[in-house]
Amino acid sequence: MKLAVIFIQSMVLTLLLVSLAACQNDTAVSVYDNYNDYPVYEGQDLGLQYSPSATTFKVWAPAAEALQVKLYAEGIDGEPLDSLALKLGEQGVWSLTVEENLLGKYYAFQAKYDGQWNAEVTDPYVKAVGVNGLRGHIIDFRLTNPKNWDDDQRPALNNFNEIIIYELHVRDMTIHPSSGSGYPGEYFGLIEGGTKSPDGETTGLDHFKELGVTHVHLIPVFDHRSIDETRLNEAQYNWGYDPLNFNVPEGSYSSDPYDGARRISEFKQMVKTFHDNGIRVILDVVYNHTGQSEESIFNQLVPGYYYRQNAEGGFSDASACGNETASERAMFRKYMVESMRYWVEEYHMDGFRVDLMGIHDIETMNTVAAELHSIDPTIFVYGEGWKAGDSPLDEKQLAVKANTPQLTGIAAFSDDVRDAIKGHVFTHDATGFISGNETLKESLKFGIVAATQHPQVDYGDINYSEAAWAPQPDQCMTYMSCHDNHTLWDRLTLSRPEATEAEKIQMHKLAGTIVLTSQGVSFLHAGVDFLRTKDGVENSFNSPDAINQIDWSRKHKYREIFDYFRELIAIRKAHPAFRMTSTADIQKNLEFIDTDDENLVAYTLNGAAVGDSWKRIVVAYNGKDQAQGIEVPSGNWKIVVDGGVVNTEGIGQHNGGMIPVSRNAALILVEE
Repeated sequence: MKLAVIFIQSMVLTLLLVSLAACQNDTAVSVYDNYNDYPVYEGQDLGLQYSPSATTFKVWAPAAEALQVKLYAEGIDGEPLDSLALKLGEQGVWSLTVEENLLGKYYAFQAKYDGQWNAEVTDPYVKAVGVNGLRGHIIDFRLTNPKNWDDDQRPALNNFNEIIIYELHVRDMTIHPSSGSGYPGEYFGLIEGGTKSPDGETTGLDHFKELGVTHVHLIPVFDHRSIDETRLNEAQYNWGYDPLNFNVPEGSYSSDPYDGARRISEFKQMVKTFHDNGIRVILDVVYNHTGQSEESIFNQLVPGYYYRQNAEGGFSDASACGNETASERAMFRKYMVESMRYWVEEYHMDGFRVDLMGIHDIETMNTVAAELHSIDPTIFVYGEGWKAGDSPLDEKQLAVKANTPQLTGIAAFSDDVRDAIKGHVFTHDATGFISGNETLKESLKFGIVAATQHPQVDYGDINYSEAAWAPQPDQCMTYMSCHDNHTLWDRLTLSRPEATEAEKIQMHKLAGTIVLTSQGVSFLHAGVDFLRTKDGVENSFNSPDAINQIDWSRKHKYREIFDYFRELIAIRKAHPAFRMTSTADIQKNLEFIDTDDENLVAYTLNGAAVGDSWKRIVVAYNGKDQAQGIEVPSGNWKIVVDGGVVNTEGIGQHNGGMIPVSRNAALILVEE
């Protein structure tokens, strides 16, 4: 009897404690056996919804004991104006509606776990922030739209094979005084018309137009961690691959990072001005990891869920940046899809380059592409088909290059052709086809056909791939250099130190010719068109401006290289034979010419079959340090590229038979 009384008293006390906890938290704590048991929120309104009469906060945090939002007058420092409790509702979403006008206020969330409040953070869905992205900012997005924003139109694009991308860093383009920009290092610097170098060369926006590229690729311009926006008067630099707030533009490129609306309105004006000038804009997105692990926004609100775990239960690290996200989990897949859709709908983005795409699962990437293409089928999605370390997810599930056939409407970078052109990327003294390497002929041919299936390519002799991995040519990114690793010019200096500047220029031009006349989607690193150098620095992610900045005096000094690239781009845009839209067309209309030398590749294109005004085309690349000959079919040929010179009016004539190809150079003949 006494034991029964004690038991009843104990139960009553327990019920009282539970009741008290429920009154304090207004909810009961949910316990889940594993992350797959977490509820999936089906709505599309996470984050903040503002109107002058009410503001609603919604945060997904199923396992939290409590959640509160703190309101502030400023984006940094100061005591909170108020702390308000959110209530847990269906599908793990905490919400609160404040029926007053909160315009201009700042906010941060705190989640409670194990009786302790985690750090104050924004939430993953935050769309406007104060300085350094530490607090959300309540703004009226309608007021951020530039004039005629609703009439903004994407420049015309018939198919992805027409794309020619120019990859750049916002700060690099205008921070050097030679840019002539009135907005050095800012979004507005990229769209400032009429800027010139001291030598009178066009810079910035006019340079992009003069060169003729179709897209600019902005390496990360979402809000990242590395730059302290309160100290912009001091020299700071970072590429930005350390994500903080994925759905907010970076503040250090704006005129006022303290104002959450300013960076948004300036970013939109940048996009619109690019569009008005016939150029599309691609956003570099880095969903594969976050800049912090334990302390990240995701982890403070929903510990562990958004990340993959290693065998010991810690953060797995296929990104080599401390963690990797778990795209296969429903709420992170949902996040990626909604985030990219948001950038399209709010900022009119035209494409996405997915950093370390090989970390993400195939289903997520296909879901992303399907969602974006349902908005506009001309939105271009491409990424790095690899990861930087081991992942606990089976590689068969990952969007790595070899699995490209399972991806729909998504392209991958071809490291095969990149390293065939210039040599193994991490072996600094290794030569490539352009610099005399005699082992890369089949790899180069593989690049020429954009990693598609072709009967004349020996797939047993490719540098990295064992089979064709691009089902169609627009799923292959053809490139020779990017922000990562050495610039092409620096690489030639390292791998061919004995070569003269003139000899290296010939190799450099040959590389550009290969990229711009091969099938697939062309991708260029900003400044490659005038021998950009980073003084030999390979990984310049946090090197100073002195290393990363574009020195526009080089455009004048190496004007012939710029003109060469400009004319090659014009040829590619004018002649569809260089950008065929199907693997079947390439198989039928691109035929390799037999050559005995491993440093000589030549082929013919049947332009007439794909509607080209050049009915037949012969292309040859000679990577040897001496001239070599090729056998050309009989015909009335006009030479348009020879020995590092381009002239579509004709450099000379040829009637067929043997013709020399200059050392380290390309030869192109056409029959009209």
